[in-house]
Amino acid sequence: MPSFDTRVPAVLLRVDRNPFHHGTLGAVRSLGRAGIDVHLVADCTGSPVRRSRFVHRLHPPPAPGASPAEIASALRRVAARVGRPAVLLPMDDAGAVAVDRMREALGDRYLLPPSPGGLTERVADKAELAAVCAAVGVPHPRTLSPEGPAQAVAAALRLGLPVMAKWSRPWLLPPDTGLRSTVVLRSAQEAGALSLRSDEAGSPLLLQELLPPGPGLDWFVHGYVDRGGSVCGGGPGRKLRAWPPAAGSTAVGRWTPNPVVQELAGRLTSAIGYRGVFDLDFRRDPASGAYHLLDFNPRPGAQFRLFADGAGLDVVRALHLDLTGRPLPPPSPLPGRTFVVENHAPFASRPRRGTERAWHARDDLAPGAALWALWPPHVGRRLLGRAYRSSAGPDAARLVVRRPVRRTTNSLPDDEKANTC
Repeated sequence: MPSFDTRVPAVLLRVDRNPFHHGTLGAVRSLGRAGIDVHLVADCTGSPVRRSRFVHRLHPPPAPGASPAEIASALRRVAARVGRPAVLLPMDDAGAVAVDRMREALGDRYLLPPSPGGLTERVADKAELAAVCAAVGVPHPRTLSPEGPAQAVAAALRLGLPVMAKWSRPWLLPPDTGLRSTVVLRSAQEAGALSLRSDEAGSPLLLQELLPPGPGLDWFVHGYVDRGGSVCGGGPGRKLRAWPPAAGSTAVGRWTPNPVVQELAGRLTSAIGYRGVFDLDFRRDPASGAYHLLDFNPRPGAQFRLFADGAGLDVVRALHLDLTGRPLPPPSPLPGRTFVVENHAPFASRPRRGTERAWHARDDLAPGAALWALWPPHVGRRLLGRAYRSSAGPDAARLVVRRPVRRTTNSLPDDEKANTC
C-alpha cells in the first residue's frame, strides 16, 4: 500500500439525499482502510453507510436546497470541529459545483485540486458539455435545447424517436416531483409535455439523439488528474448491467482495456485543464463505431472501487496522496476485475475471486447486513410514491406530506444532536 499522510483527515460531502449511494461507502472504506480519519457530511438516516466501522465521525449535512454559500458555511463549521486542514471530496454533482464556486472561501481550511474556477459546473451542465465536446473534437450525441412545447415537439421529430431527454443541471431537480435526470421519450407529445416542467426542474430541458443501447456498447472511464496534469488511477470499464436498464447507473461492471475511450478521456481532460477526480460515460455508436461522451461527472463515480489496482491505488486514494504531497505508485492494472451492486443485481452478487461488492465486505460487515433490512422498505416507499403520482397526475408531488424522520445521535456530541445525520 502507498505511504499516506494519515495526519491529514478526509471530509466527504454528499448533498444528495440518496441513502443507498454505494460510492460514498466505497470512499469511506478506501480511505479508512489506509488509516485516514474519515469525516462524513451527509444525510445518513436509513443508510447502511452510517454503520461502517471506517466512519470516524458523522456531521450534519447542509439543509435541503442549500445554496453554495450555505454549503460552504456548513463545511466551515465541520472544519472548525476537525481542527486541522483536510482533503475535501464531494461525492455528488451538487457538492462538487458548490465547492468549486466557493473555492476561495474554503481554501484556507481544505485541500482542493487546482482546477480552473467554473470548470466543474461547466462540464457537469449537460448543455455546456455538448459545447465543450464540440470545441475539443470529442464525439457527442446531437443535442438540442428547445424553448417551449412547440420547439420540443419539433426537436424530437428532428432528432428521431425515441429520443433521450435530460435536464441541463440535474443536481437542481427537487425531490418528490417524479422528475428523473434522464428519461427516454417515445413520442413528440411527451417531449412537449415535459418541457412545460422546466421551471419546476430548475434548469432547461435538453433533447438528445438516442444512440441505440446494446451489449458491449456502454463504457466508462474513471481517473484522477494530478496537479501536474497527469491522469492517475482508474481505467476503462464496460457496463455489463445497468439499473434502470439502458439508461441507469452501473449495476455490474468489468475493468476492460479500451485504448480508444482512454485516449478520449485523456484528450478531453488535458484540453480543458481539468484537475481532480472524474467519471466519464461513453456509448459506442454501432453504425459509425465512434464512442460518444454522454456524461462528465466531476467527482468519483459510484463504481470507482472497480479500479482498485494491484498497488492498492484508486482515484480517491490518488487524490489524497497528491494533495498531501505524497508520491503515487506506478500503475498496476487488474483487467478483468468486476464490481457488483448487490441490491441492483442480486443474482450476480455471490462472492467470487476478482469481484468487489458494493455493500458487503469481510472487514466491514455491518453495512452489508444493514442493506437487506433497509432496502425492501425503501423500495416499497418508492413504489407507493410512484403509484400515487401516476394516479394523481403531475401536481401530486406538491401535495406530498413528508413524515418526520427519526434521527439517531450515538456518534455526535451534545451540541450537534439537534441537526444530526
